[in-house]
Amino acid sequence: MNEFLRVGELDLFLATNLALAAIAYAVGLRRARGRSGLRWPAWQAICFYAGLALLASVYLGPMGAWLHTFFWVHMTQHLVVTMAAAPLIVLGEPITLVFRASGPVNRRRLVRVMRSTTVRWLTDPVLTWVVFASVIVGAHFTPFYDWSLDNHGVMTMIEQPVFLIAALLYYLPLIGSNLLPRRPSHGARLLSLGLMMIPEAVVGAVIYFSPVVLYDGYDVRRPFGLDAMTDQQLAGGMMWGLVMVIDSFWMMWVAAEWWSAEERAGRRSDAELARAAQ
Repeated sequence: MNEFLRVGELDLFLATNLALAAIAYAVGLRRARGRSGLRWPAWQAICFYAGLALLASVYLGPMGAWLHTFFWVHMTQHLVVTMAAAPLIVLGEPITLVFRASGPVNRRRLVRVMRSTTVRWLTDPVLTWVVFASVIVGAHFTPFYDWSLDNHGVMTMIEQPVFLIAALLYYLPLIGSNLLPRRPSHGARLLSLGLMMIPEAVVGAVIYFSPVVLYDGYDVRRPFGLDAMTDQQLAGGMMWGLVMVIDSFWMMWVAAEWWSAEERAGRRSDAELARAAQ
C-alpha cells in the first residue's frame, strides 16, 4: 500500500476542468440566490460536489498514476465514474441551476434548447441505454482497450470523456429533472436500470472467467502487488459483483421518487375533492 500511495498523478488538464466546474457551480448558486431569492437545496449541491470529488479521486493522485499498471485500478475508475460520479452530478441539477441563475432572455433560450429535437433525441432513454451499454461492452471487447493502455493521451482525451459523457446522458432522463420536458415513466426508468445490469454483469463475468490475460497492456511484470491473472480476476469480480449493489441503490432511488410523486398526486386529488365538496 505504501508503494501504491507513494506515486501520484497530477494531470493539469483534468484538474483545471474539475476546478472550473466547481467554480461555475458556485457562481451559479450565488446568482440563483440573487435572481430568484430561492434557496437551492443543499443536498443537490452536496451531490454535485461529491460527484466532482469522486472524479478527482480516480482521475488524479495514485489512482491516476497506476491506471496503466493495474487492471483493478482501471476498473475502479470506470465503476466510480459511470455508477457514482455521473449520477451524483446529474442529481446536482446543473441545468436547472443554469436556468435559475440566468436572466429572462437566457432562460427562454435554454428552454428552447431543452425542448429542441436534438435534446429530445440525445436524452431518449432507449438511445442512451444503447449508447451506454455499447461503450461498456465495446471498450472492453475491442482493440480500443489495449490502444488506450499504450497511449495515455487516448485514455485522457477519448476514453475517460466517452465513459463520463455516456454515463451522464444515460442517467439524465432517469433521475432528477434538469428541465427535461419529456421523461420516461418511473416504471420505464426502473426497467432501464435493471436491464443495464445485463451488459455490466456479462462484461465482468467474461473478464473474471477468462483463462488468459485479455489485455497485453496488463500482461507485464509489476513492481509490486498482484500478478496479471489475479489482477484481472479482481477487476472482473468487482464489475460483476458491485454493479448489482450499485444499480440496486439507484433503482431504490427511482422507486422512492415514484412513491413521492404518487403521494403528491394523491394529496392534490384529495385537495380537489375537498374543494368540490364545499
